Parts: sequence; C-alpha cells; structure tokens
Amino acid sequence: MQFTLLASLATLATLAVATPTRRGGEPASQCNTAPVQCCDSVQSADSPAASSLLALLGIVVQDVTIPVGITCSPISVIGVGGDSCSANPVCCEDNSFKGVVALGCVPVDLSL
Repeated sequence: MQFTLLASLATLATLAVATPTRRGGEPASQCNTAPVQCCDSVQSADSPAASSLLALLGIVVQDVTIPVGITCSPISVIGVGGDSCSANPVCCEDNSFKGVVALGCVPVDLSL
C-alpha cells in the first residue's frame, strides 16, 4: 500500500514539473466578461495610482492586491479590422466604471 502511494505521488510530482504553464495570459477567446479591455496600465489596488482613483470613485475593494486596469477601452472584435492593443490587453471581472478603472484584470494573449 505504501509503495503504491509513493509511486502515485512521484508520478504526480513528475507531471507537475513537466506540465508547461502559459506565461502570456489566457487566450482572449476565454474572456467571458467580454469585451477584452486595453488598459494604459494594470496595477495592484494598493498601488498609489490605483488606490487614488478607487478612492476618488468611491470604490471599495475587499482584496487590496486585486489587479486594477487604469484608463481602459474595449477591444470589440479580436483579429478583425484594425482593433489592437499596444498597451495591456486584459480580461476584467468588472468593467462597469466607464473605462476609468476595471477590476480583477488578468492579461490576455490577443494572438490566441
């Protein structure tokens, strides 16, 4: 029994080390809070710039490490026409602040 458990743990450890992780963000097609946003910057909510904007807007966040997109605009259709993002393409959980800030942003890869 112990040998089987050890063999299973060794196999899992090997798979964990060998499994590649994506470094460029999730594919833009996986953003279920569409549209994908293009933000001038993405910072932690406790950064000076983000915390100042959040305070001015009266936004209280529970997690001060949540990524906040600053000065964002939507990217409507990926790969069609001229839509692109030369700054920070992100998928955000809350885009309801008219582009000033977006909450819970994760980087996306526009090429996927």
